[in-house]
Amino acid sequence: MSTLVPLPVVLPLVGAALTLLLGGRPQAQRAVSVGCLSASLVVATVLLVQAYRQGPLVAQIGGWPAPVGIVLVADQLAALMLVVSSAVILCVLLYSIGQGQAETGESTPVAIFHPTYLVLTAGVCNAFLAGDLFNLFVGFEMLLAASFVLITLNGTRLRIRTGSTYVMVNILASMIFLISVGLVYAATGTLNLAQLAARLDALPDGVRLSLQLILLVAFGIKAAVFPLSAWLPDSYPTAPAPVTAVFAGLLTKVGVYAIIRTQTLLFPGQQADELLLVAAGLTMLVGILGAVAQSDIKRLLSFTLVSHIGYMIFGVGLSTAAGLVGAIFYVVHHITIQTTLFLIAGLVEQRTGSTDLRRLGGLARMAPMVGVLFFVSAMNLAGIPPFSGFLGKLGLLRAGVAVGGPLPWTLVAVGTATSLLTLYVASRVWNIAFWRSPCESRPSTPPLPALMVGATVALVVVGVGLTVVAGPLFEYTGQAATDLIERTPYVRAVLPGGAS
Repeated sequence: MSTLVPLPVVLPLVGAALTLLLGGRPQAQRAVSVGCLSASLVVATVLLVQAYRQGPLVAQIGGWPAPVGIVLVADQLAALMLVVSSAVILCVLLYSIGQGQAETGESTPVAIFHPTYLVLTAGVCNAFLAGDLFNLFVGFEMLLAASFVLITLNGTRLRIRTGSTYVMVNILASMIFLISVGLVYAATGTLNLAQLAARLDALPDGVRLSLQLILLVAFGIKAAVFPLSAWLPDSYPTAPAPVTAVFAGLLTKVGVYAIIRTQTLLFPGQQADELLLVAAGLTMLVGILGAVAQSDIKRLLSFTLVSHIGYMIFGVGLSTAAGLVGAIFYVVHHITIQTTLFLIAGLVEQRTGSTDLRRLGGLARMAPMVGVLFFVSAMNLAGIPPFSGFLGKLGLLRAGVAVGGPLPWTLVAVGTATSLLTLYVASRVWNIAFWRSPCESRPSTPPLPALMVGATVALVVVGVGLTVVAGPLFEYTGQAATDLIERTPYVRAVLPGGAS
């Protein structure tokens, strides 16, 4: 099964090359893109099952063994992230096809969207599978280079301006990450994650902490952890709806994944736990207060995105198996639900021409299906029982209570308040945009494209389905968290002869 490990990266790259060659044939481009992403989802599912049964799967690129060669590693965490991200990316592609985002138009050549989108997919998958720090950096750069193109599609002045902010911030984060890669290599003589797990432990505490903090800064910017999150609410809302959805669902979670991977494998212990917990609390609080102040649905969702990143960092900062279980479960939940909500915002915009709450009203009567989709997803995000958002938050809060102490208890209170404020924000959007009478007359508009609605419904079903399979999913994440804390299964799979 190790031969399947590179396919989630290879298939989208092959698809990107093919769609670039098929630039003048949009139907062929769509077929290739959907086919490649569907195949990637199937492969990711197989890897998920095999990683659960056999342990981490390792592919040695070019036949060079680790730590000399590049390795791709599909352990339980990476395989789970691959499955969720592949499903979300496929649904967003179908949505974008329905919307016409990938169609030839006056300002968006069809040749741009599909190759760039597939390169983004390959970058995300490469980051999840990377077995060394430099390959993780390459994965980040692949997805960021593609995102620079996607965030400025159509080239409006506002998109160029906000896209420039996005580009500059992420270039800065990449520079910090690259510097940290150089420092890690200078201190240890390797970049292989399995080998670093042993060599970093031998460094003086001060050096080890310095390397840990500089990596956290780089990943914190990419994950939009406060105070490194100010760039996100200005950048995401201006992009096309499918682009915003996939960015919100996945790009920040790649940063969260990198934090989970490095904190558990490279820097186990409690050196930076208090810092992570403080950052988590501030991220939750500042993000949700920003959402309360917004009058545009996309900006409001961007602030809730920032806020709920705090829950994941809370779980990591607890440095317990229960905390990691909650964090991983919440990452899966949030990827699905946050993507869905941005797609629903796109449906609202498609139906009314705006996402400004001051101009919206009567959507429950005008588009009842959109109303149902929003209500279910918003309640899930707010953590209303029995949805997966409630189960994920409950797991994290129980983990915080189990640790005890002033800071974890403070985070439990902040997490509860954030959930209540999320419910307030969701209720406000529902009351204004869907329930009140229209504030202005609108000309009749054609019905929403079936493919857009169908893709959104599919993700809503997946979000609700997480509640149905919560028991097995918690069991899976529990085993993944145990392996992360033990580190031995990962290290032995990559370096059978032992790390040195």
